[in-house]
Amino acid sequence: MPRWGMVIDLDRCIGCGACVVACQAENNIPINTADAYFQRRVIEWIRVERYWEGEYPDIHAYHIPVPCQQCTNAPCEPVCPVYATVHNSEGINTQIYNRCIGTRYCSINCQWHVRFFNFWEPKWPDSLKQQLNPDVTVRSRGIMEKCSFCLHRIEKAEWKARVEGRPLKTDEVTTACAQACPTDAIVFGDLDDPNSKISQLLKSAGKDRGYQLLADLNTEPNVTYLKRIQAGEPGEADVAEPALAQVKG
Repeated sequence: MPRWGMVIDLDRCIGCGACVVACQAENNIPINTADAYFQRRVIEWIRVERYWEGEYPDIHAYHIPVPCQQCTNAPCEPVCPVYATVHNSEGINTQIYNRCIGTRYCSINCQWHVRFFNFWEPKWPDSLKQQLNPDVTVRSRGIMEKCSFCLHRIEKAEWKARVEGRPLKTDEVTTACAQACPTDAIVFGDLDDPNSKISQLLKSAGKDRGYQLLADLNTEPNVTYLKRIQAGEPGEADVAEPALAQVKG
């Protein structure tokens, strides 16, 4: 049985926001209007945080994509009174929409601010209604939602494999954000498959580059970040140059 995880290489992330747009379209997330932004009601299952370092004109921008961290010891789960957020057998922190009663306890207990409450019924312009994904539930007013690791894609791939009488192939399934990333900064896959791209990437990165957000909380996230390699550090040419070449490509 797979154990799904994600690696985000910060040396490859250029902050383009393609992951955010792909996630919005794939998962039927309502459009974030200016009104929603100013009322702090925007919904982003993955966001790109930007940090600045240095003084003008020598300024460098750093970008950190932040989806749900899919914690093994998820602090959002034990506070839900109706078991609307639970772990499945493949390590994904799932949200069961028809159980949720909107207490928002899970959101309060999430330190990464990646859970969102639907304050209104979702609406789309007529021109975009035909692009809604039929594989993803449209969430109604009064319930929580969050990144699902594109669970519908996983289930579809697993169903196809069962019909064809074979096991799931290595790297057969990926998330919308990883698929849309132009620099392969986001890699999704089975952490327990030694041949998967994510396992190979973690193995090659070693312990020096890999870290987890708020790791001291001991929630054991299944999202691992690979820190940036500064100029002159060992490994700079191995990581930064291929990513830059891919963008220029």
